[in-house]
Amino acid sequence: MSEADVSTLASISADVLKSAQQQIQQDLTLALDAFALPEPLKGAVYHAVMLGGKRVRPALCYATAALQTQAPSAAVRRAAVAVELIHCYSLAHDDLPCMDNDSLRRGQPTCHVAFGENTALLAGDVLQSMAYEVLGSRLFDTGVVIEPSIVLKQMQILATASSKMVSGQVLDLQAEGKRVDQEALENIHRNKTGALIQAAIMMAAVTIFKGTDLAIPQLRQFGQAIGLAFQVQDDILDITADTEVLGKTAGKDLEVEKSTYPALLGLDAAQAYAQQLHDQALQALSHFGEDAQQLHAITQFLLARAH
Repeated sequence: MSEADVSTLASISADVLKSAQQQIQQDLTLALDAFALPEPLKGAVYHAVMLGGKRVRPALCYATAALQTQAPSAAVRRAAVAVELIHCYSLAHDDLPCMDNDSLRRGQPTCHVAFGENTALLAGDVLQSMAYEVLGSRLFDTGVVIEPSIVLKQMQILATASSKMVSGQVLDLQAEGKRVDQEALENIHRNKTGALIQAAIMMAAVTIFKGTDLAIPQLRQFGQAIGLAFQVQDDILDITADTEVLGKTAGKDLEVEKSTYPALLGLDAAQAYAQQLHDQALQALSHFGEDAQQLHAITQFLLARAH
């Protein structure tokens, strides 16, 4: 690929991400404002959700819908909000002293540092409930109402991914201070990280494709590859980036003796594996041709990202 091609792709990736970030920030604000929460719970929820972040999961949700539609439907927008609320709940809990004990997230004090452990725990709890309430609501509806069977599929996809995420967290905690093999490490991360990323893709997919469509297994393959690639790159960045760029504590994995791809494979081999997974993701997208431009752009961003 020429330098001009790389530059063009980087520009497209930035535009796709920026557009998704603007859309989800607007939709998250509308969603959170619809809930009547007491203080300090309300403050903790807004802190956990509204401090920014890459918003990769909503971006993947919108980009999947873009395979067939110009603008995301109300059902896709609700799915994007729901998956981000689940992600934010997981971060609030993940940062707690009883888990990863982190004090920095997205360049700001973590939820428990800002609001106390009890409120941070409850903020995570309520975000999980809010995700499903949004998914089953009429929020953003302006025209045709989506079939209830599709909403049910979305809920099943998100619930399954959430359960896998928690299972992955348990396996991750159990593996601290131990040397696990690559198969065990992949099992941890396909659950802890990959499941929710794949869910973001599949929740949009079921709104635009029938269950028998060949697009469904292709998108599932894409989600599996990109979900694992995201975690491999995360492990790499933990040792190659600094805290200011990452927005969270760099070197934390090494400090708590977490099992990571660089620790298991070495940095060069981990980078090569991330590239291999990236290539697998793009291969799955070849089924869609030019229609997958937005998904291509996000895939490229995830491999090249610095934080």
